[in-house]
Amino acid sequence: MNINFELYKVFYYVAKHLSFSRAAAQLYISQSAVSQEIKLLEKSLGCQLFNRSTKHVSLTPEGSALYRYIRQAFQLIKEGEQSINAFQELEQGEIRVGASDTICKYYLLPYFKKFHQLYPNIKIKIINGTSPACIELLQKNMVDLAVINIPPRKLPGGLEVQEVAKIQDAFLVGEKYSYLCQKTMSIAELQKYPFLLLEKHSVSRMYFDQLCAKHNVAITPEIELGNLDLLIELTKIGLGISFAVQEFVTEELAKGSIYQIPIQETIGQRKIGVLRPTRGIPSKAIDRFTELLMFNSN
Repeated sequence: MNINFELYKVFYYVAKHLSFSRAAAQLYISQSAVSQEIKLLEKSLGCQLFNRSTKHVSLTPEGSALYRYIRQAFQLIKEGEQSINAFQELEQGEIRVGASDTICKYYLLPYFKKFHQLYPNIKIKIINGTSPACIELLQKNMVDLAVINIPPRKLPGGLEVQEVAKIQDAFLVGEKYSYLCQKTMSIAELQKYPFLLLEKHSVSRMYFDQLCAKHNVAITPEIELGNLDLLIELTKIGLGISFAVQEFVTEELAKGSIYQIPIQETIGQRKIGVLRPTRGIPSKAIDRFTELLMFNSN
């Protein structure tokens, strides 16, 4: 049985008001059109739904049975519309953000705090991973957006990125190698010292390797790590030279627990960006979070 939903809609309003004229007024159609729709529904179902008289309309037993279900269906539809409205008014919902531990700690924390203050009923779900891993999460629809170190290679199709911050890499040492900071060094001069680097699958490491290749320098690290905080701690105790984002170690540089080596070669700035799918309609919560990042990037 394939019955047009509009027939049930007309039935609902006639049964609700027990009036063809009131149903017509609420539906903005003629009373004659209401009568025709009800006759068509009765014919499709093979039973009479209303007892009609000049001054009175009542439901038949079959009509009463149908109305119980149709009323529940319309109530569920109404509740569904109210739920959608709550999402649109940012009274409920969730955003799933993919980002590395480093970006979460050193860049996103104040934005998470501000967003939560503005929209306390929106849940923030954070899925950690390197920037390349977050790109894969977005492609698999496991996150709604990713905040990443924009990689040097072209991004996959179906994704768009908006720049939100610029960052600057630097060569860093602890007290043991602080003498290297007394003059401007070339990258080639540094290759005889031990290096501590992030793992190869990170965007930071990609930029480091590209920088070395550009200047015909080959550096094999003594230690490779997946965590910036540990990398900095090992740098502090003198295990070697590290390559990290200057903006993420401003406190350590100010305290003098680590030092920045002046480098002859130009180290270009990198970018942090918000990555989102080009297809589909993002929720208002996702748009608001993105706008928050974009506003503060200007």
